[in-house]
Amino acid sequence: MISSLWRPAVLSAICISFLLQCGAKVPDRKGMFAVIHTDKGDLVAELFPEAAPKTVENFVKLSKDGFYDGIIFHRVIPQFMAQTGDPEGTGRGGPGYKFEDEISATALGLDKMKAGEARYYDRQIQAAAFEKLGITSQAELDRRKQEVMREIQKISDMSVEEVLELAGYSYQNNLPSIPGNKGALGMANSGPNTNGSQFFINQVDTPHLNGLHTFFGQLEPDGFEILDKIIEAGNGNSKINSIEIVDKR
Repeated sequence: MISSLWRPAVLSAICISFLLQCGAKVPDRKGMFAVIHTDKGDLVAELFPEAAPKTVENFVKLSKDGFYDGIIFHRVIPQFMAQTGDPEGTGRGGPGYKFEDEISATALGLDKMKAGEARYYDRQIQAAAFEKLGITSQAELDRRKQEVMREIQKISDMSVEEVLELAGYSYQNNLPSIPGNKGALGMANSGPNTNGSQFFINQVDTPHLNGLHTFFGQLEPDGFEILDKIIEAGNGNSKINSIEIVDKR
């Protein structure tokens, strides 16, 4: 039995321990939330299973299994994002499997946006032109420069969705996808349908990533100060202690 003389101190210690683990406040509203406990503080993010069901399911499972415990933020870029989720800490590791993107081009307006006007997809436009014309060397590009320019102009008049489909992306236009705004959680990848465990958190809006990455969550405003600290610390100098999933749906 706990003595009445020191019971308050014990209870206080327990409360302090609990607050250290769960110090971030989960919003008082319905939804599914992830509390990402880091060595810089807690990040609370709402997860959107309706927008990216398989992605959220994967993230929740890995979190509950302790996969993310101790993993560093291996890649941080000021005025861009913080990336984590690689057990190797090199940017090349993952869970041992890959799964498909969950992106709606129509929800993001990519079906109506001309690729050439967006100015974010020049690399995909050029790659599509080279592929169509069979350009495989700099010498051939120099020789057929005018032809390539005409093809690039034609492809630029296509929608972003059409151009990205030429690059190998496919879309699930029944999903209510969210854009890559400030605070969005997105899956890191190495091309179409190469999702695993790595994810990033946007420090700023990233419209140039729409259609290329699955976004599945949104950081709560109180977490931006912690995110800034993680990014200010530099590559590999912050880590995830654990991730807690709170389902209030």
